[in-house]
Amino acid sequence: MSVLAKRELLVQVAPRYVESCRHQRRVILDEFVAATGYERKYAIRLLNSPVRPSLVIQRRRAPRYGTAVQDALMVVWRAANGICSKRLVPFLPELVPILEGHGHLTLDDEVRAQLLSMSAATADRMVRRLREADRPHGISTTKPGRLLKRHVPVRTFGEWDDLRPGFFEADLVAHCGGYTDGSFLYTLCLTDVATGWTECLPLLHRIPSEVVQAVRQVRRLLPFPLLGFDSDNGHEFINFELVAYCEQEQITFTRGRVANKNDQCFIEQKNGSIVRQLVGYDRFEGQPAYRQLAELYRAVRLYVNFFQPSLKLRTKRRTGAHVSRTYHPAQTPYQRLVASGVLDPTARQRLERIYRALDPVRLLRQLETLQDALWRHAVYRTHGTPVGYAHPRSELIDVTFKASTCGLDGDVSVVAEDASPADRRGAAPPTAHRKYRRTQKSRGPRTYRTRKDPFESVWDEIRGWLEAEPERTVKSLFLQLQDKYPGQYADCQLRTLHRHVAIWRAGVILTFDEQWLANDALAGQPLPCPLRASELRTHEEHSA
Repeated sequence: MSVLAKRELLVQVAPRYVESCRHQRRVILDEFVAATGYERKYAIRLLNSPVRPSLVIQRRRAPRYGTAVQDALMVVWRAANGICSKRLVPFLPELVPILEGHGHLTLDDEVRAQLLSMSAATADRMVRRLREADRPHGISTTKPGRLLKRHVPVRTFGEWDDLRPGFFEADLVAHCGGYTDGSFLYTLCLTDVATGWTECLPLLHRIPSEVVQAVRQVRRLLPFPLLGFDSDNGHEFINFELVAYCEQEQITFTRGRVANKNDQCFIEQKNGSIVRQLVGYDRFEGQPAYRQLAELYRAVRLYVNFFQPSLKLRTKRRTGAHVSRTYHPAQTPYQRLVASGVLDPTARQRLERIYRALDPVRLLRQLETLQDALWRHAVYRTHGTPVGYAHPRSELIDVTFKASTCGLDGDVSVVAEDASPADRRGAAPPTAHRKYRRTQKSRGPRTYRTRKDPFESVWDEIRGWLEAEPERTVKSLFLQLQDKYPGQYADCQLRTLHRHVAIWRAGVILTFDEQWLANDALAGQPLPCPLRASELRTHEEHSA
């Protein structure tokens, strides 16, 4: 008997049970217990309690937003990388025309009006089923630097009242994978307090000289001057080299209090929403992963600063234990920077040209390709596998971030070559927003073969196709093989080709041009070279 049927029986039996005599109650109770299966004392309590009448199910009102509005919201939400609706809804008047201009949305006047009038709560309900739930956590690797703490003034959260862009908070994020043994990569993340403009750069080592070099690079990338630098008390920041550099360049250098992360609340938020969500919690080691991470951040800086709106606190009022907060409407760092008025006319026109030329959907697709390439360099700790094991890298394929694919062409592009066939077909919106992924176990490479390799004679040709277009799918390669060699390859051999390509991609990195900082669009120069691949021979292959 279902729960609903038991409740209906209770509604019918309870009035008769209350009005009956003791002998009749015993008979009614026996029948009720036999029918429902309840314990006797629980059944007595139900029968003696007031019975609530069953609620009348009312017809739900007709939905206000149709399928067209919901589909358009999904496209916009995915193009914004799945940000919360309180940040997304105020950005819709800016983002919707951009997506329409690049051909990702085709809306009539009614659908567009409904989409732009939607509340944040309604948008949250529509995208709730697509949100991910798992949230892994990293570990802290900060070591105190006590040598110069008295020489660097303390600045707390309450003292960050600078409305002028240029005052940055900085922090290091460790890509250690949960254990701090050995050498691994770091990310130096800086965010502007006034505008939220964020820059990320990879570091091979956590040493003062590399931090100073990274700060120099950040100053070249920024479209406005760096006026202030605030960090935690780690020894990579509290040292003679960085203090001397800031004094020489007239940069205000401050630090937060020990064991009080709220003093660096702005950068701590970016560590989670940018670095951890896009890079993840895996362990990355060595030069190939460093070069790959640098290419990923080249795409991240364009996407985050131009197409990721954030909220800024307007007022905070405390009444007893209750704190009431009000926020400014969500804006992107680019919008806040333009509204601040610190840009000269030339820099403002250049940023506006880049903003109008960028396609957020294509840029996000390029970012996903860079993420996949980076994650192939993650070092896993698995059962029976020594720490530091990674896939064998017999071949290293380099691929750069392709700016023209994101819509940057004409006088704001560096790319004069044609787009790949995948780009000419148009960029479909991603199926889900990209965030961190959990570390998966690796079973190790397969070192034996039970039959002859069917792709041995054509593997050099397949590898050439992959080098020319690294983003191609295995299915498209297999179909091209079947067209070129009819009758030679059966459909059941697609899985074998998948394994071959997976081994090939285990060593794929995106080519890192060491001069890219001088050729970056936001530094005033053309954008980097297009997406191309080149094979790097191993030492054994050179000596053979």
